[in-house]
Amino acid sequence: MVLKSHNSSLKAIGLPPDIDTRVEQLRGWLGVHLKTHAFELKPASADASFRRYFRVSLGDGRSWIAMDAPPEREDCRPFVHVAALMRAAGVNAPQVLAQDLARGFLLLTDLGETTYLAALNEANADRLLGDAIEALIKWQLATRAGVLPPYDEALLRRECDLFPEWYIARHLGLQLGSAQRQALSDVVSEIIARSLAQSTVFVHRDYMPRNLMVSDPNPGVIDFQDAVEGPVTYDLVSLTRDAFVSWEEARVIDWAARYWDKARQRRLPVNADFGEFYRDFEWMGLQRHLKVLGIFARIHYRDGKSGYLQDTPRFIRYARAVAGRYRELAPLARLLEELERREPATAGGGK
Repeated sequence: MVLKSHNSSLKAIGLPPDIDTRVEQLRGWLGVHLKTHAFELKPASADASFRRYFRVSLGDGRSWIAMDAPPEREDCRPFVHVAALMRAAGVNAPQVLAQDLARGFLLLTDLGETTYLAALNEANADRLLGDAIEALIKWQLATRAGVLPPYDEALLRRECDLFPEWYIARHLGLQLGSAQRQALSDVVSEIIARSLAQSTVFVHRDYMPRNLMVSDPNPGVIDFQDAVEGPVTYDLVSLTRDAFVSWEEARVIDWAARYWDKARQRRLPVNADFGEFYRDFEWMGLQRHLKVLGIFARIHYRDGKSGYLQDTPRFIRYARAVAGRYRELAPLARLLEELERREPATAGGGK
């Protein structure tokens, strides 16, 4: 059964008022490239960064997507680079039609208005996720060494450090004791070691239903600018253990098995034993769950964007389930149980 968050729609992005003056600059830039100013500009989507997306529509039904990425906060170059890689791999990513990297403007093809997150239900989930798995395999098969930054130990550890810094200390207002800090550090080191032991492929890094569009060919893939070369299970975890929609464990295992079977047939470097592959999948997911708990708290307290904290209980449930299944993760399971007892008193606290 699908369990959708009460806050599963696209979050509204919060930007300082001065950033909105960029809209007029964007209009002028678009007018030059479209050779007309007779277009409609409406918000298309927003994310947890400072990028904004607008749908540019003409009266004849044609439409495009314009990205506004303030250059002092965002860099468009990775987006342009990864978009080209994805399209070369046969993945339906937006085509970059025009760019002004100095000002942070891009004009993109429009992949439609319906996200997987909005469309998913019990009847279509197998078909939609089947399409997403096929696109993921195409992306991974395009892997070439040295083309994308490595998902290395330093990056994995920085991500895990967000959990104690922002979720535990800032959101819950707790200071861990020395024994708790050591236990968390030891478990994180084990998680990272197992992640680094996996074979590496191109990783979207946020391959989830919110970033997949129902399109033809399906899916359209967006929000890929943070792509890296990293563990082969990472994107599959993002797809099936999402921030805003949850699935019964049996269904997750089935999708993982379907991916694993296809990946082996296509000679992707997955573990030949499904049990070991699924263990890698779970441990990789745990790294992501801890990271997202920290990121959601940071978005709330540092960036002033409300709403994300409401989805943290989902990640606590994901993390507790995985930690409870493996003996090596027992110290983390105990810590998460202790932390969850504090969550009701602090959830949704002010900035």
